[in-house]
Amino acid sequence: MRTFEYRGFDAEGRSSRGLVEALDIKDVRERLAERGVYPEDLRAAGGTPGRGRTLRRGAMGIEMRALLYREMAALVQAGLPLAAAMQVLIDSPELGEARRHLAGVRDRVRDGSALAQALSDCAPGVAAFETAVIEAGEKAGTLDVVLERLAGFMEEQERVRDRIVTALVYPTIVVAATIVIGVLTLGILVPRIGGMLEAAAIPLPALTRAVMTTARALPWAGGALLAAVLGLAAVAHRRNDLKQWIRLKAAMLVRRVPVIAAARAALIRLRFARTLAMLVRGGVGMVEAVTLAGRATGHEEIVVASLRASAAVKHGSSLADAIRSAPVLGESLPGWIQAGEASGRLPDLLDNAANRYQQQWERGVTRALSVTEPVLILLVSALVLVIALAILMPIMSLNQALQ
Repeated sequence: MRTFEYRGFDAEGRSSRGLVEALDIKDVRERLAERGVYPEDLRAAGGTPGRGRTLRRGAMGIEMRALLYREMAALVQAGLPLAAAMQVLIDSPELGEARRHLAGVRDRVRDGSALAQALSDCAPGVAAFETAVIEAGEKAGTLDVVLERLAGFMEEQERVRDRIVTALVYPTIVVAATIVIGVLTLGILVPRIGGMLEAAAIPLPALTRAVMTTARALPWAGGALLAAVLGLAAVAHRRNDLKQWIRLKAAMLVRRVPVIAAARAALIRLRFARTLAMLVRGGVGMVEAVTLAGRATGHEEIVVASLRASAAVKHGSSLADAIRSAPVLGESLPGWIQAGEASGRLPDLLDNAANRYQQQWERGVTRALSVTEPVLILLVSALVLVIALAILMPIMSLNQALQ
């Protein structure tokens, strides 16, 4: 028996969708017909489409995967077989749309696949380091322990991500407001007032002429810039090498801003150290663990550096020496790694390092926001002041001439 997902209509014309276990597509249609459901879309859960249009399939978010791993660990610890544990979760409404993906994973496990491989095949959004840790846990017979650790790790990463988003809300609003004010003022207000001043044959100060020239050039320059950005984005979407080059250049640019660079470096070290600690503790080999930890940082230059470090470890180098040449990571992390290798407690030392980096990151974010917020306010004020002076100066000159 396999699980299929369907979307269709019942006898009264109402939309109907869900999961059904059957032998094949034909059996699915027969079972649905008995229920009075007429399927429009059919496919094996987590598999390839059947006849009809394909169902839309979204990736499982990190929060949902953390919940899934934690509950699966609890059920396995309670003595349930893995497939039975997943069946309990599929019947749980709190998993929502994730049940469709989990049904496909369960079918693969029933057919003899390992959980790591089944997740990789059927669950969109599952990262490579997650499957690596789960695979190591399956081989060591400690799947429940590994799943619980993985859930805790992912919940912490989600909290870090939430803090980043929260920290960026205010600057984003201010920047967006600045752009809107600038475009509306230069695109609508300045041209109208400028036309009135020119019609009155009033001598215009240099500042007013400069602002009016900028307002006239704004539609052309803005259109050209928008076209260039959209064209570059379209090309980068098709070419991974260009996308990686843009990310590397952006990372190099951010590193030149001292306040932002400090918080960014602490966040990279935090993610790398925490991920590497979890992978090593979960039984993943060091060569693979270094590569996966580099990917988990989300920064292209660290991914490239982690590949070089992984190759060095593979050829006999110590991890501390291999990391020492990596940008950002090589400044302080090798000392923690060296102490962990010497004491045989590498995962514990990496966790301690990650805790230290998390404190540095939180201080860096606070410091960056304390500098960024007043700077943004000053920029908005300066923009409004320049435009106001450009409009008022010729009017004041005309008023003085009339007096």
